[in-house]
Amino acid sequence: MKQMAIKENPFLTRLDYQRALEDMIAPLQAAILADDYPGLNLGSSGAVYDRTRAEMEALVRPLWGLAPYWRICSDDPLRAAYVEKVMAGTDPEHAFYWGRITDYDQYIVEAAALSLTLLLQKDAFWTALPQKNQRKLVAWLSQALECKIPKNNWTFFKVLIRVALFHCGEPLAKEALSQELALIDSMYIGDGWYVDGKTTQRDYYIPFAFHYYGLIYATFMQDEDPEWAQRFKERATRFAQDFIYYFDEDGEALPYGRSLTYRFAQGAFFSALVFADVEAIPWGQVRGLLAKHLRNWMAQEIFTFDGRLSIGYHYENQVMAEGYNAPGSPYWGLKTFLLLAVAETHPFWRAEPEPIKREPQKRMEKGNMLLVHNEKSHHLLGYPAGLMLEQQAHAQAKYSKFVYSSKFGFSVPKAGVTYAEGAFDSTLAIARDGSYFRTKGAVRDYRVTEKGVFYQWAPFEEVVIETEIYPFGQWHVRVHELTTTISLDLREGGFSVPLTGRLPQAQTGPTWSRVSEGGFCSQIINIEGYQQASIVQPEANTSVFFPRTSFPYLAQHIPPGKHRLICLVGGIVEKERIDPNDYASNKK
Repeated sequence: MKQMAIKENPFLTRLDYQRALEDMIAPLQAAILADDYPGLNLGSSGAVYDRTRAEMEALVRPLWGLAPYWRICSDDPLRAAYVEKVMAGTDPEHAFYWGRITDYDQYIVEAAALSLTLLLQKDAFWTALPQKNQRKLVAWLSQALECKIPKNNWTFFKVLIRVALFHCGEPLAKEALSQELALIDSMYIGDGWYVDGKTTQRDYYIPFAFHYYGLIYATFMQDEDPEWAQRFKERATRFAQDFIYYFDEDGEALPYGRSLTYRFAQGAFFSALVFADVEAIPWGQVRGLLAKHLRNWMAQEIFTFDGRLSIGYHYENQVMAEGYNAPGSPYWGLKTFLLLAVAETHPFWRAEPEPIKREPQKRMEKGNMLLVHNEKSHHLLGYPAGLMLEQQAHAQAKYSKFVYSSKFGFSVPKAGVTYAEGAFDSTLAIARDGSYFRTKGAVRDYRVTEKGVFYQWAPFEEVVIETEIYPFGQWHVRVHELTTTISLDLREGGFSVPLTGRLPQAQTGPTWSRVSEGGFCSQIINIEGYQQASIVQPEANTSVFFPRTSFPYLAQHIPPGKHRLICLVGGIVEKERIDPNDYASNKK
């Protein structure tokens, strides 16, 4: 019943957001109220941190939405329950003490949600505590300030802890805060863009981490630090002019990068703009985009059978997850409900929803991406160059495909031997002997222009490839100049389409192959260099969009030497607008 209600939510009024938050929290409520254990067991899958931290995360992450919500519903019984649980978790003398915070600890991440709660709910979470528990809470959070952390978006966790403790009456270590802000500043590359510690990582952590936390800082430190408050607001305003291009007109964000299981956290940046009262783009456009974005997400199969947010993207899927995705991790998406802390008199709530005003094509110089909007912006294609993140699950698939699509998604490998196991859509896969394929990851050189992207890469020590990609509409041309001292097997993959029957609805010619279903058509055509065209049905649950898929590909075996390969690739949305849930009933 709750899931049906949320699927029909229009996300236009403050009450709509309030009810949506209640619907998402309802499946957790009984467990939260059942006892004073400061954690939630939402599943048996593991993460890189221990079970205690995973269960603490599952309890605390909903606070990203609950803390703003409690400004509306102060009599929510969950609020008192959370006070008791936080008291238990931060008390070294309690049987359920969370334990000490150590270097690189997951507790440091979750402390940010506690910090926001202290800022938004000071009376409930600070003045309501006995003095001895206030000291214990301060002591527990303060441990994080002395710990080593990655030099990336984590720096903001320390900043938020300092701000929260300062607003609870603790002295502010201004020198330490200045050093942390300076480190954040060192990651700023201009035009509103940051890099997340590594220059090749430019993904959704920029909006839902750097800017999100910066706007919270700007709101609560306006009087104490007006210079940085203004700086964060100006940077967010500039970034918004680019970030609106990462969503299509149906509200779907371009799927790429890590932490996709946070799903509608992609829209949290716009909620933070409302919270900080920064009209970076007209409020009517923000209201319309957020409504479409959340409606789009609620239409997907993102909830488990009992109503919890699942690990996955468009559906429950452990294959595409990161090692730090525990059962409660997806509740980071509730960051998008920060706007519930804004009064109903705010102009955002009164603005008439309107579509985003965009150019059909835009080069993101700082984002290392060429974005192309087709079919009245209902289909968004992103062509990256120079993006990559080492030592992350499926990094090549999440950052370095030739193209990403808001309608076809992309796939990640399930195993590493055969082509079908690798699910190498939208990329060139290369093997020495027909198995153990490699794809483009880190590149030696790259360039993004208004007309296309270029990169040089080396999948093997003996192989150098120069690739050029030129988009036009829902099609693009791929050109590879390949030099090798060894013989190679090549597979050039097109877009994946959903598969609902036993076999793909495919057609294959001597120089082309095509597969269609439910308004999606994926086709690849040889122009030069390939000798075979076929269809592959990858392992199930490799696509982030569809549980079962197929896609067309071209193949060739080449000897040592220099070779040129050219093909035409299309991912065509065959009707102007597709409901991702109805493709099974719209077969071609």
